[in-house]
Amino acid sequence: MNTDANHLPELTERQEKILTLIVKEYTNRSEPVGSRLLADQYLGSISSATIRNEMARLEELGLLAAPHTSAGRIPTEAGYRYFVKRLLSVAEQELPDVEKRLIAEQFERTPGDMDAWMRMAVNTLARTTRSAALVTPPRSTLSRFKHLALISTHGRMVMMVLVLQSGDVRQQMLTLTEGLNQEQLTAIANKFNATYTGMTADQLRTAAAQDSVLEREILELIADTLEDFDQTPQQLMYRDGLSDMLVEFQDTEGAQQAVRVIEGQSGLEPIISTMHNQAIGEVRVMIAGEGRWDQIRHLGMVWSRYGVRGKAVGTLIIVGPTRMRYGRAISAAGYVAGLMSNLMIEAYGNPDEDEG
Repeated sequence: MNTDANHLPELTERQEKILTLIVKEYTNRSEPVGSRLLADQYLGSISSATIRNEMARLEELGLLAAPHTSAGRIPTEAGYRYFVKRLLSVAEQELPDVEKRLIAEQFERTPGDMDAWMRMAVNTLARTTRSAALVTPPRSTLSRFKHLALISTHGRMVMMVLVLQSGDVRQQMLTLTEGLNQEQLTAIANKFNATYTGMTADQLRTAAAQDSVLEREILELIADTLEDFDQTPQQLMYRDGLSDMLVEFQDTEGAQQAVRVIEGQSGLEPIISTMHNQAIGEVRVMIAGEGRWDQIRHLGMVWSRYGVRGKAVGTLIIVGPTRMRYGRAISAAGYVAGLMSNLMIEAYGNPDEDEG
């Protein structure tokens, strides 16, 4: 039976209700859920025998599992995926208004700088969801040229010092096709600084057609450096909630995976790189690595992106066991991402400004 994220089975209304109840009970109790409990507390009009039959069918479909010799069932990874994608109601994804107001007030009282906002974001997400949280700093959607210095070293060897608009600095040794003295190098750098500030790699390559062969060569090298920087994995910088979240794990392997993720040792960069086309404020869920990422196969993850469109974007990630409270995590991630984006818009400008 194919139970990956893109091939979920079709269930009857009663089967969906039973799966929903088992997911919620297991999330709260962390114990297998039996038919008697469902019949006594939720499904009084349905016999225990009928519930057992439906649970057996859900197990055949790969949505439930029977651990050890227990008569109860627990959700599988596919069961959680089905619940999140098809059964999680809008109401369950909304934080109460009073809680939203308290969160917003905390951000309003936070000093107006990015470091303080990111620390507030991870603290809020960890506290609100009782999970761990990670936040990457906002990063330019495309790196842009700001300033260049060219320093003669020996023969055709030149040191290039390139400053990006994000403030990042890159140094690189270049071997030019012809030797230039320092005065000539400074003249080229001054021309570039006066002409190309704010341009992306593609824009530099287009503009290079108007320059001399040597200047085109240097511009190509600058464009290559910008592209290399854009492809460099972004490091996770802010984290909170690990110790409180670890008590939610029932197995050592899951706890170890959580520690590696939060401490930045698990190689999350390839996963984060898949988010580059995700819209700001959109929330996504990944359960047990979706069969693709073995390093998080015991974890549930909820993430959203925040920032200013066309300028700089960061990522919020909530991490927990696969039985995490997805509705609350989805709501918290989306709400905090919206607050962070609004703060950045107020501080850094109009999101509709043309990228050039």
